[in-house]
Amino acid sequence: MKGLELAKRFFDECGKPMLETQFADVLPYIAVGLVGSGSECYGYDDDISRDHDFEPGFCIFIPDENVIDRKVEFELERAYAKLPKEFCNFKRSPLNPVGGNRHGVIRIGDFYASKTGTKDANLCLDDWFNIPEYALAEAVNGEIFIDNYGEFSRIRENLRYYPEDVRRKKIAGQLLLMAQSGQYNYNRCISRGDTAAAQLAVFEFVKSAMSVIFLLNKKYMPYYKWSFRALTEMENNFDSAQKLEFLMTSGNDSKMAKNKAEIIEKLCTDIVKELNKQGISNSSTTELEQQAYSVNNSISDNEIRNEHIFYAV
Repeated sequence: MKGLELAKRFFDECGKPMLETQFADVLPYIAVGLVGSGSECYGYDDDISRDHDFEPGFCIFIPDENVIDRKVEFELERAYAKLPKEFCNFKRSPLNPVGGNRHGVIRIGDFYASKTGTKDANLCLDDWFNIPEYALAEAVNGEIFIDNYGEFSRIRENLRYYPEDVRRKKIAGQLLLMAQSGQYNYNRCISRGDTAAAQLAVFEFVKSAMSVIFLLNKKYMPYYKWSFRALTEMENNFDSAQKLEFLMTSGNDSKMAKNKAEIIEKLCTDIVKELNKQGISNSSTTELEQQAYSVNNSISDNEIRNEHIFYAV
């Protein structure tokens, strides 16, 4: 059973009755779900990932003390802790009394501050550039089972994706890195017989290509160990997963190097077509260095457009 399904069943069968009978007066101000850190919040959990932090559990998100005071918060924590210690043959972990728990009672502001640095996630442009992408992914992943108050979901929706000019600045920088590593340095390294450096160039190309694909799909790229998994499940990934895996796992003898260079160019061509389709660039060149500057020139905000092209990388 996946963690999200387990959490939903645990809430429906144990948590919801507890809230309805013991906290009917505060239930209108509560949101419940499973969101944040952990493979189960993405649906990526498996037998291996259950070696830590996997349990029947959910998050009870509550607003600030003006709405639900600390006394009620403490009562909610005690009631949550008293829920069954085992469910569907999975044991629960004891809550940490000093906080930092992934499940249980969490202030809405504290949750979003841990991901974005601000309790209301009212972000300025600099914030959008500086917050790690995986943290934004953790702020909007998982599932909300109920949100009677609406505050949690309102903030969540505001964080759904980057402002358009921020997205374009990020695309521009990553395109230039793709050009440098894949279209330029890989072949140069192969020409001088430096296969180790060539493979490092491949890794840089793959990282930037993945970033561009996520940006073109308007989806945050999660923490690195789940990013390739997320790529494979993305609807419009330009059939890139198998190609990128080949680039990373194959050698660099003359035949392989030729194949890899062709794959790099094919992926660059596919990305350019999508840039044109989305109206992000009006250039048809497959040279990604030129595309990078074309995308940068399409940015509306003068301040963002005039920042260094690597500003958002």
